[in-house]
Amino acid sequence: MTDQMPQGMPTAKPSRPYFSSGPCAKRPGYSLENLQSALLGRSHRSKPGKARLKAAIDKTRALLGVPDDYRIGIVPASDTGAVEMAMWSLLGPKPVTVLAWESFGQGWVTDAVKQLKIEPVVMTADYGDIPDLSEVDQTHDIVFTWNGTTSGVRVPNGDWISAARDGLTICDATSAVFAQDLDWDKLDVVTYSWQKVMGGEAAHGMLILSPRAVERLESHTPAWPMPKIFRLTKGGKLIDGIFAGETINTPSMLCVEDYIDALDWAGGLGGLQALKARADANLAALANWVARTDWVAFLCADEATRSNTSVTLKIVDPAVTALDDDAQRAFTKKMDQLLDAEGAAYDINGYRDAPAGLRIWCGSTVDTADIEALTPWLDWAFSQALAEVA
Repeated sequence: MTDQMPQGMPTAKPSRPYFSSGPCAKRPGYSLENLQSALLGRSHRSKPGKARLKAAIDKTRALLGVPDDYRIGIVPASDTGAVEMAMWSLLGPKPVTVLAWESFGQGWVTDAVKQLKIEPVVMTADYGDIPDLSEVDQTHDIVFTWNGTTSGVRVPNGDWISAARDGLTICDATSAVFAQDLDWDKLDVVTYSWQKVMGGEAAHGMLILSPRAVERLESHTPAWPMPKIFRLTKGGKLIDGIFAGETINTPSMLCVEDYIDALDWAGGLGGLQALKARADANLAALANWVARTDWVAFLCADEATRSNTSVTLKIVDPAVTALDDDAQRAFTKKMDQLLDAEGAAYDINGYRDAPAGLRIWCGSTVDTADIEALTPWLDWAFSQALAEVA
């Protein structure tokens, strides 16, 4: 046990104890009063409805620096729907490589193998690690997560992707975008959901397509039936309206306004660089605590691939590592319950498919002062749970 561990319960709590990895914390200063201008009771296909949807797209482009010739669309079913739409619409003409080092990446492997039956090359790594990116075949279409939400492992950059690649890159960026640098020149499809780094509301996804992706859409007819909710073309041409605010199905205009509110907040901070700096500062605060605490370590040992949003921790105290897997999971669950009961931290237990541990969201909507206030509580919860084991 660490010498710095407090003997009693800490007195100060995080002002906003929201450390869930999705839905994530709302922005500082958030209030439902900020959504008074939401276009409620009107059709999303009305002129003002389309204008609000288009505003969400335009503000996204400006904040993220998306190239002018890339298309941005609002699509159904969160990030999952956006990735599925891309895979079902684009894959087939070329060999495919799918990278998976955590549960969501593994989900895309399952879709490729069992649903689309395209027999991809699958490159995997254990939780906390990443596949050897230098071994990825650049003649293939490549499907990967930029940031593994459940493992806390991200690709370090886009250098491993060839500018002269033959295939398309389909990137699930849902826990990376707005907190990490995306190399747009290396990405043909980027997807994410509002409820991650920007703390928006669920059920809406974003689909960003490069000109190369659009060319594939207009030249390739999938071999499998395409549900209406996945269709991006009509008569062999891209449905342009999807990328101008004419959504495939009915969006929540309240959620749209909530997303716009988050984008405006980010713009007021100073844009993407300010968002990245906030996430980096949160990770640094947590890293400072880990460095002086002997019962815990990062699941991802490599700083170059360690996430600054979904940060995963493992317990390394011998009294806990000696337990079997079920008992270790019960231990971290107990810590989570103790913190929840005290209102010190919500939803920080590790993901169900990941190794036993803790997962703390450090994304842009979290304040560094709250991360700093959280760490004594982590020590306290550990000591309380350990006393029960003893």
